Amino acid sequence: MIHGFGNTGRIFGPLCRVLAAQGHRCFAPTLYPRDGRSGIPDLAAKLETFIGQTRPAGAPFALVGFSMGALVARHYLQAMGGARRAKAFFSIAGPYRGTLNAYLYPGIGTRQMRPGSAFLDRMRDGAAALHGLPVFTYRTPFDLMILPSTDARIPSAKNLALWCPLHSLLPYDPRLGEHLAGELAKLEPTALSPPVPARDPVI
Repeated sequence: MIHGFGNTGRIFGPLCRVLAAQGHRCFAPTLYPRDGRSGIPDLAAKLETFIGQTRPAGAPFALVGFSMGALVARHYLQAMGGARRAKAFFSIAGPYRGTLNAYLYPGIGTRQMRPGSAFLDRMRDGAAALHGLPVFTYRTPFDLMILPSTDARIPSAKNLALWCPLHSLLPYDPRLGEHLAGELAKLEPTALSPPVPARDPVI
């Protein structure tokens, strides 16, 4: 589980408890620098190191990324070959077309999160690397960090809308935990690519 800008792994505490109750082992590291000042690829490299240290070769795992952490996870999956290892990707409010809030803070990572950045363009262009991997996105129509909130979707994913009042509260929403746990259960013992719905289902 990869936290967002300025967060720590502790933001996933409630979600980890939901998944642990279903028999899943959760890892929620804090990746430094937490503000992404060294860039998204830098954090993705640290994620890759963490996975290598905690998940033996061939051991199944899924990735959950929140906000900036969704960009970190997606870069690992697409640009670093992670899609060949992971069994699923759950993206929570990922700013895939950028966020205007990124103009308010200095650093490489925030420049990469600005609308129209070369980094985001490369990420969209490399989306074919996710084909065959079950991918789910979650967004809230009330999101003020990602405008419009539909920018958190990935075209090839199963995209879901969750009526949560704030961007920052999405990882804590119990409905998200229940849905994620249910999808993980469906992926065992084999993972199947979900169909792409015409509209975002509401959960």
